[in-house]
Amino acid sequence: MNGPRTIRFGASRELHVFLPVDRRRDVGDVAIDGSSTLGHVVESLGIPLTEVGTLIVDGTPRPASHVPADGESVRVLPRERPQSVPGAPLRFLLDVHLGTLARRLRLLGVDAAYESTDPGDPALARRSADERRVLLSRDRGLLRRRELWAGAYVYSDRPDDQVRDILQRFAPALAPWTRCTACNGTLGAADKDDAAVREQLQQGTRRTYDVFARCTACGRVYWRGAHHGHLTRIVEAVMAEFGNGTAA
Repeated sequence: MNGPRTIRFGASRELHVFLPVDRRRDVGDVAIDGSSTLGHVVESLGIPLTEVGTLIVDGTPRPASHVPADGESVRVLPRERPQSVPGAPLRFLLDVHLGTLARRLRLLGVDAAYESTDPGDPALARRSADERRVLLSRDRGLLRRRELWAGAYVYSDRPDDQVRDILQRFAPALAPWTRCTACNGTLGAADKDDAAVREQLQQGTRRTYDVFARCTACGRVYWRGAHHGHLTRIVEAVMAEFGNGTAA
């Protein structure tokens, strides 16, 4: 009768957040059944494959489809940064819990699809695949869905840190003030005397401001109102760290 089969398993410290507390150490024994793939073993321990960069088996890189053998030594490394996402323009899809992050990314000109009502995990995964968008989520179960095209775990629950994390990881091109924060459409210059613009403005706004933009998708009108200073500070801080243009 065959005895128990195990591998020596370790993960980089960045990935310890996904592991049970009793496995957050450099190396430990993990039981295997001799038929499950390495990808399955890694996910069974709580690490989504979206967060895995390289799998090292006995010193050699192996694919997630590798079936580990008794006694092998496995090391899981995180994704390199910036992470390349080949096969489509870099676009994102955010789950229902990341509304503030979605608006921040749109403010910076990053294509970030988001719906305020939850369509459910299967629909989000299908949309990621259909539109070739990187799904951003703090839901590990969602990131393990096989139909996903690409995904990434959002490590923080603070919007400032979330933005920094995504920009560090994917290095998207930034173009502040070019997207609608409400619907993700692109903005174009607008004339305040245009009927479609005028009907959205109060009398005082029309008298006080001269520069307007309008979303080409939903028609929402934007101007540099009372909240513009706060938004400008957000943009300036990001551009100082990640951009090479101006925030104005």
